[in-house]
Amino acid sequence: QVSRSTAPLRHHPLHNNSCSSHFIYNFKMKLAVIATLAAGASAFAPTAQVSRSTALNAKKVGPKLQYVPCISTDDLPAPGSATSGVAGGLAICIAVDEKGSVFALGDKCPPVNQPLSFGKVVGGTIADPVLGTQFDLKTGEVVSWCPSGLGKLIGGIFDPVGVPVYPVQAKGKSVNVQVDVNYKANFEADYWSGILDAQGKSNGKYY
Repeated sequence: QVSRSTAPLRHHPLHNNSCSSHFIYNFKMKLAVIATLAAGASAFAPTAQVSRSTALNAKKVGPKLQYVPCISTDDLPAPGSATSGVAGGLAICIAVDEKGSVFALGDKCPPVNQPLSFGKVVGGTIADPVLGTQFDLKTGEVVSWCPSGLGKLIGGIFDPVGVPVYPVQAKGKSVNVQVDVNYKANFEADYWSGILDAQGKSNGKYY
């Protein structure tokens, strides 16, 4: 279960993200769509053989919530926009509302997983830059599901799904986000176990 932010940061008055220009914004959105298509295609590409010893040594551990650095305060976006970062191996969207409050959300938009950090922040929400879904900045819940033209075509196939939200705080020159620092290791343990089980038993033996 993901904790919600209870005390949003205030936007640093000296920071202004130049990537808010219309040209750069559209260029980044196009890159996001291309990356999504490439990721889908790669799922059907042949995969290299993985090390069996790495998978067998992977063990799941309990969750551990901890504040870890995500981005520098120098990289905070202008009010009404967002940027991306990584905390504990998780892709994080750092969004700043019109009043300068800072929020941290998961950076993958359901149902296609394009970056939420390319979206526009307005009225307490951030919008999926491609399908138009609006997510509540405080709760991550869906406010409006896939309202754009393309969104209506794709969104009707899937049930509405929100995004995770994370507590966020500033410490020195760093914007820190509270995440489960063991999440990535546990995910990879399940992934490699599943890969091996498709070829034989995950303990190194075969059926």
